[in-house]
Amino acid sequence: MSATQTATDFDPKAFRRALGNFATGVTVITACTPNGVQTGVTANSFNSVSLDPALVLWSIMKTSASVDIFEQASHFAVNVLAADQINLSNHFARPSDDKFARIDYEKGLGNAPLLPDCAARFQCENYQRIDGGDHWILIGNVVAFDDIGRAPLLYHGGAYSAVIPHAGVKPKDSDASSKGEEKNAQRLHDNLYYQMIQAVKRYQASYQPLQLATGLRTIEARMIMTLNDFGSLAASELEQRIGMPDQDLKAALDTLKRKEWIAASDDILSLTSAGIEQAATLWKVANDRQTDVFGQFSAEDVATFRKVLDAVQ
Repeated sequence: MSATQTATDFDPKAFRRALGNFATGVTVITACTPNGVQTGVTANSFNSVSLDPALVLWSIMKTSASVDIFEQASHFAVNVLAADQINLSNHFARPSDDKFARIDYEKGLGNAPLLPDCAARFQCENYQRIDGGDHWILIGNVVAFDDIGRAPLLYHGGAYSAVIPHAGVKPKDSDASSKGEEKNAQRLHDNLYYQMIQAVKRYQASYQPLQLATGLRTIEARMIMTLNDFGSLAASELEQRIGMPDQDLKAALDTLKRKEWIAASDDILSLTSAGIEQAATLWKVANDRQTDVFGQFSAEDVATFRKVLDAVQ
């Protein structure tokens, strides 16, 4: 168990990691000045404020090069990214002279760019700016919105995630009425998607604590296991394989380099001998849990299960 940190001894990196336990959506906030200068920034600080009037907020670092554009613009647009728009998130998180080069978009209110195929879009009038420490908190009055309804892109624990419906609470064995209701829920029982979700959530509930007991965050463990499996990779390829924003990949790499588990040469990453030993520990945890769960089945059953998984991916 980690020691509690007080406000007088905050480690900024540790504070950011702790905040990462709160899962959020991912947005690209866009705006355009009256003289046509436009910008877009990736942000996960978006939140609702009020229904009447319809107000939303997000925050931007005071040192951001885009601050002046958002201050001058009459409107801003909140583009809530869909699960398959990781590349857009990374694109607008990087500095660029023209972030909209080769990007499809349309002009919204106040000429704020609107990105296509998002989960939702909110067009907002600038309403209020509040001092929030090292950030400005920008509140917008929503004057138009699109509810496309696509599955959203999520951010949790330093990595991108996707929505999986919760498996629900498993009834207690002593709850006879619930057991009877489960038997009667034949259509749910016959629905393979529902069964897969139930299985994944329950497998994860028992496996993840074992992995965390190694002292690594989930995303750090995934980085080590991926490098161990694929060998040397460029940082950009590792980022794509495990789905991480640039800044979080860099922070996790810095941690693993300090532990001397990962080495970098000309942007090519590989495990050190100590990293390979750590990977072996992680794979043992994974394989032991797999044996616990699937050891009750025959080799033929497991081979059929693998065949089905390969076919539906």
